[in-house]
Amino acid sequence: MKAPRKGRIREGAKLILVGLGANLPSSAFGSPRETCEAGLARLEKLGVAIVRRSRWYKSAPVPPSDQPWFVNGVAAVATGRAPVELLGVLHGIENEFGRVRRVRNEARVIDFDLLAYDDVVVAEGEGLVLPHPRLHERAFVLLPLAEVAPDWRHPVSGRPIADLIAALPRGQVAEPLD
Repeated sequence: MKAPRKGRIREGAKLILVGLGANLPSSAFGSPRETCEAGLARLEKLGVAIVRRSRWYKSAPVPPSDQPWFVNGVAAVATGRAPVELLGVLHGIENEFGRVRRVRNEARVIDFDLLAYDDVVVAEGEGLVLPHPRLHERAFVLLPLAEVAPDWRHPVSGRPIADLIAALPRGQVAEPLD
């Protein structure tokens, strides 16, 4: 098990935030947590540096369902890739790890989301919306994001992360592992 990376985000550097999670084991990598670790390692092998990362969180599915609970985390990354290109890398890792997209919110072996790319706002285009359209509604995103970037503000609303966490819908469960 790797400990969360506590690197510094360089002053003036782009703040690129990636969320990841899994709730199904992988035949190649093991448990959802091991699969997420392997996903981050693969991202680095593809030239995307992990600058800082959160602890892993155990979270109930959103929306509520009878599928297994998720392991989730957030990483700040550094790359020279444009947002659409980075999203393609993330989806490529999902495909490589066996993710099949059939139904929205289904159980999955791995899931990568491009949460935010600095202050870039993209309403719609090439399958990309920035910031992620539902990140402000999800404890499993905001709690680990607050560990990685405690001063982050939503690029559209301007609200600080602490306010977004305080406004989360009741009943969401996201607890740090370990």
